[in-house]
Amino acid sequence: MDERLKSKLGALKYRSHHRGTREADMMIGGFFDAHHESMTEADMDWFEALLQEQDVDIMAWAIGTLPVPERYQGPMLEKLQKLDFIRIAR
Repeated sequence: MDERLKSKLGALKYRSHHRGTREADMMIGGFFDAHHESMTEADMDWFEALLQEQDVDIMAWAIGTLPVPERYQGPMLEKLQKLDFIRIAR
Protein backbone atom coordinates (compact mmCIF):
# COMPACT_ATOMS: atom_id res chain seq x y z
CA MET A 1 0.00 0.00 0.00
CA ASP A 2 1.39 3.39 -0.92
CA GLU A 3 1.98 6.17 1.57
CA ARG A 4 -1.01 8.20 0.40
CA LEU A 5 -3.40 5.33 1.14
CA LYS A 6 -1.71 4.62 4.48
CA SER A 7 -2.16 8.26 5.42
CA LYS A 8 -5.80 8.16 4.34
CA LEU A 9 -6.40 5.02 6.42
CA GLY A 10 -4.80 6.70 9.43
CA ALA A 11 -7.12 9.68 9.08
CA LEU A 12 -10.15 7.41 8.67
CA LYS A 13 -9.16 5.44 11.76
CA TYR A 14 -8.89 8.59 13.84
CA ARG A 15 -12.16 10.05 12.57
CA SER A 16 -14.04 6.78 13.04
CA HIS A 17 -12.91 6.44 16.67
CA HIS A 18 -13.40 10.09 17.70
CA ARG A 19 -17.02 10.78 16.88
CA GLY A 20 -18.18 12.49 20.05
CA THR A 21 -20.21 9.78 21.75
CA ARG A 22 -19.11 6.44 23.07
CA GLU A 23 -21.86 4.65 21.15
CA ALA A 24 -20.81 6.17 17.84
CA ASP A 25 -17.13 5.51 18.58
CA MET A 26 -17.95 1.86 19.24
CA MET A 27 -20.16 1.40 16.19
CA ILE A 28 -18.25 3.41 13.60
CA GLY A 29 -14.78 2.75 15.03
CA GLY A 30 -15.61 -0.93 15.43
CA PHE A 31 -16.69 -1.08 11.82
CA PHE A 32 -13.40 0.49 10.75
CA ASP A 33 -11.37 -1.92 12.88
CA ALA A 34 -13.19 -4.93 11.46
CA HIS A 35 -13.06 -3.92 7.80
CA HIS A 36 -10.18 -1.53 7.12
CA GLU A 37 -7.76 -4.24 5.99
CA SER A 38 -10.06 -5.30 3.16
CA MET A 39 -11.06 -1.79 2.05
CA THR A 40 -10.35 -0.83 -1.51
CA GLU A 41 -9.63 2.78 -2.38
CA ALA A 42 -13.27 3.12 -3.47
CA ASP A 43 -14.38 1.73 -0.09
CA MET A 44 -12.17 4.29 1.64
CA ASP A 45 -13.76 7.06 -0.41
CA TRP A 46 -17.23 5.76 0.54
CA PHE A 47 -16.28 5.61 4.22
CA GLU A 48 -14.72 9.08 4.10
CA ALA A 49 -17.99 10.47 2.71
CA LEU A 50 -20.01 8.56 5.32
CA LEU A 51 -17.92 10.10 8.10
CA GLN A 52 -19.10 13.53 6.97
CA GLU A 53 -22.65 12.60 8.03
CA GLN A 54 -24.16 13.08 11.47
CA ASP A 55 -23.61 10.20 13.90
CA VAL A 56 -27.32 9.89 14.62
CA ASP A 57 -27.99 9.38 10.91
CA ILE A 58 -25.19 6.82 10.46
CA MET A 59 -26.38 4.89 13.48
CA ALA A 60 -30.02 5.03 12.32
CA TRP A 61 -29.04 3.71 8.89
CA ALA A 62 -27.02 0.94 10.53
CA ILE A 63 -29.86 -0.24 12.75
CA GLY A 64 -32.57 0.32 10.16
CA THR A 65 -34.61 3.08 11.78
CA LEU A 66 -34.06 5.49 8.87
CA PRO A 67 -33.92 4.69 5.16
CA VAL A 68 -30.40 4.68 3.75
CA PRO A 69 -29.72 7.39 1.16
CA GLU A 70 -29.01 5.93 -2.26
CA ARG A 71 -25.44 7.26 -2.26
CA TYR A 72 -24.57 4.98 0.69
CA GLN A 73 -26.50 1.86 -0.32
CA GLY A 74 -24.40 -1.17 -1.21
CA PRO A 75 -22.08 -3.80 0.23
CA MET A 76 -20.27 -1.51 2.67
CA LEU A 77 -23.50 -0.30 4.28
CA GLU A 78 -24.72 -3.89 4.41
CA LYS A 79 -21.59 -4.77 6.41
CA LEU A 80 -22.28 -1.86 8.74
CA GLN A 81 -25.84 -3.09 9.23
CA LYS A 82 -24.66 -6.52 10.38
CA LEU A 83 -23.24 -5.00 13.59
CA ASP A 84 -21.17 -8.12 14.21
CA PHE A 85 -17.95 -6.20 14.67
CA ILE A 86 -18.30 -4.45 18.03
CA ARG A 87 -16.06 -5.81 20.74
CA ILE A 88 -17.07 -5.09 24.30
CA ALA A 89 -14.25 -4.76 26.83
CA ARG A 90 -14.85 -6.61 30.07
